[in-house]
Amino acid sequence: MCEECKELVDPKEEQLEQILAHHKREKGALIPVLQEAQGLYGYLPEHVIKHISRGLGIPSAKVYGVVTFYAQFRLTPMGRNVISVCLGTACHVRGGAKVLEAIEKDTKIKDGQTTEDGRFTLEIVNCIGACGLAPVMSINGNVHGRLNADQIPGILAEYK
Repeated sequence: MCEECKELVDPKEEQLEQILAHHKREKGALIPVLQEAQGLYGYLPEHVIKHISRGLGIPSAKVYGVVTFYAQFRLTPMGRNVISVCLGTACHVRGGAKVLEAIEKDTKIKDGQTTEDGRFTLEIVNCIGACGLAPVMSINGNVHGRLNADQIPGILAEYK
């Protein structure tokens, strides 16, 4: 490949080719390939799904079906700050829904959405593993516990 052409090729595409080559002969390679591709891109854009489909010889409809079946895969980019709100039993009983409402009001997004400015992505989870601090949320892995709705604007302001 000429030097000018190399500059036009996205380095991620080359890495995706390496991922495909590494897993190509493995039985059940689709999920590991999707996981690594999402790690590379941050989500699974349409062109990546098509590339994986061609690379593994699997119909793109089947690849898309796997992507949409498993909650771990994303078809849209994540925000710079990922808010995970726990609605497990302990958090639910102690007011997790009110915390979620306050987050939705402040960010103007719902579960699975990202703010227009790309600042926040909101996701509802079943457990964060901090039941003793319920209700809890984590932002980029930083756990905030014993929450009430009034605290939310101040906490989110720290991430703006």
